[in-house]
Amino acid sequence: MGRFFTDVARTHTASPRADAPWAEWHDWSLRDREAFWGALWRWTGVIADVLPGGDQWDAPLIGRGRMAPPDPLLGPLWFVGARLNFAENLLRRRDDGVAIVFRDERGVTRRLTWAELAGQVAATAGALRAAGVGVGDRVAGFLPNVPEAVIAMLATASIGAVWSSCSPDFGTQGVLDRFGQIEPKVLFCADGYRYAGKEIDCLARVREIADAIPSIQRIVVVPFLRDAPAVRDVARAMTWVEFTSPAQGAPLEFTRLPFDHPLYIMYSSGTTGLPKCMVHGAGGTLLQHLKEHRLHLDLRRHDRLFYFTTCGWMMWNWLVSALATQATIVLYDGAATAPDAAALWTLCAEERVNVFGTSAKFLALSEKAGVVPARSHDLSALRTILSTGSPLAAHSFDYVARDVKPGVMLSSISGGTDIVSCFALGNPLLPVHRGELQCLGLGMAVEVWNEAGHRVVGEAGELVCTAPFPSMPVAFWNDPDGARYRDAYFRTYPGVWRHGDWAEETPRGGLVIHGRSDATLNPGGVRIGTAEIYRQVEQLPEILESVVIGQEVADGAGGTDERIVLFVRLQPGIALDDALQERLRALIREHASPHHVPKVIVPVADIPRTISGKISELAVRDVVHGRAVKNADALANPGALALYRDLPALRV
Repeated sequence: MGRFFTDVARTHTASPRADAPWAEWHDWSLRDREAFWGALWRWTGVIADVLPGGDQWDAPLIGRGRMAPPDPLLGPLWFVGARLNFAENLLRRRDDGVAIVFRDERGVTRRLTWAELAGQVAATAGALRAAGVGVGDRVAGFLPNVPEAVIAMLATASIGAVWSSCSPDFGTQGVLDRFGQIEPKVLFCADGYRYAGKEIDCLARVREIADAIPSIQRIVVVPFLRDAPAVRDVARAMTWVEFTSPAQGAPLEFTRLPFDHPLYIMYSSGTTGLPKCMVHGAGGTLLQHLKEHRLHLDLRRHDRLFYFTTCGWMMWNWLVSALATQATIVLYDGAATAPDAAALWTLCAEERVNVFGTSAKFLALSEKAGVVPARSHDLSALRTILSTGSPLAAHSFDYVARDVKPGVMLSSISGGTDIVSCFALGNPLLPVHRGELQCLGLGMAVEVWNEAGHRVVGEAGELVCTAPFPSMPVAFWNDPDGARYRDAYFRTYPGVWRHGDWAEETPRGGLVIHGRSDATLNPGGVRIGTAEIYRQVEQLPEILESVVIGQEVADGAGGTDERIVLFVRLQPGIALDDALQERLRALIREHASPHHVPKVIVPVADIPRTISGKISELAVRDVVHGRAVKNADALANPGALALYRDLPALRV
């Protein structure tokens, strides 16, 4: 980041000086967005056509004052005239260095060099062309986190087709709710996957999916559980080798297309209805990820980046983009705690990982399990730890600094599938403050607004973005007039992106995420973020995890109020007795406020989560109030919902 600022200061007279404070550089990236994003493009060396005038675009931004949806005349339109290919920018290297490392929970390891990766992408792209896939066609992946998923995505992007993926833990209906909307021509899948030592077959679900989506003309099965899966039992199916072998030796070719040409179709969680299909453009995704990797993460050529994710979470897409920095990506498929609670730390040590990304939940569970990698593992190569998926509690900052690796850079990051990137994240030029995300992303006009639509600092409110950025969705699928797009982000504050996070700007420029706006609590008219309660609950070693909701109750005056209900999953052998409840309430009262103290605490055996691992507070709230959960197939463990139905402790 410092080198970037130095180069910009040398070539842009209106920019801050190279050693100016961070805040000045962030302000400049918003004030002169065209110059910032153009400078980033050049500094990162984006590969694209050179136009007759000698540049790679006609205009970096048209319609800087508009947000969305993109209007073909008014904007916002980014890098008009540019033509590029996403896969070409990720496959710059073709040497014998390692591009991909894959491991599973049994310790089985595969490695692909850059040359091997390029060769396999070329063969897969050739096979897709032979199958009739062309520009704009959809290709879907129902795959574990294996190298073939990366290869298939890059091959799809290389020919200008559109990639979309789900992880194999999705149920049949969850897959149909997603892929059924976009009508893919080819489906990549695996015969199964392993999780926590169990083998789970996928082919039965694949048959159901293929029968229900008539657009699928070819199914390509990656052998994972068996060397020779029974593909003959699936109509229109063949193995990966059968599909790609005829195109082995094909040249690696890239179709260059406009900056906003669709690259990915990604999905909302689907817990409140049919998932939204968000279309992300190739150029915006590439440029935003280059910014986050090269500048905010300080990722370097030859680094090793590992993010614990599945192909159904946007962090998979974010991880794969690190190939554009010529870093090695480390893939893992399986349970985070198989064969033991230190499994991921062992992977980091043995593979000499430089940047390790995970979830706040994993760090909290690692602490509760008593894992102390600083004493048990050689993490000398580890430079940075990333956390996202839910707010990272202050005690987890302490745990990492004390028990994982003193002095390691800990970056809590936050964004979303909606922007396939981050609004707030790390910064190698700034200190880390416990409980805070370090800074807002360069070029991201993020603020926190109160209900009156005014910016506030030091108090909680709605996270908004007031100016366009390149990785906004280019469209929603099957939304020709942009009505669903506008309704999703711009209904609350016209012309301003409302992200749906309940957050707080700190006076020093950091950010605290208090939870999702639609899950905030409102006891006695006081709005409370759920993360404020989770931060306290997680400190008790007796409690593994929790979920908190607001339950509607009569207020005694003919109206309704809301009381806080906390559900806790306890350590084995622990009972929720009066003493534990009082300790819990006292902790919340002392470190949050009396308003945060739950009226009812209920032990449960399981907590519903989305496929990407996020606690589904909305689903629990619906069950408690006797409402139907609109899309239980979006949950990884929908059976857990029954634990919350008709509980005597919640009768009012």
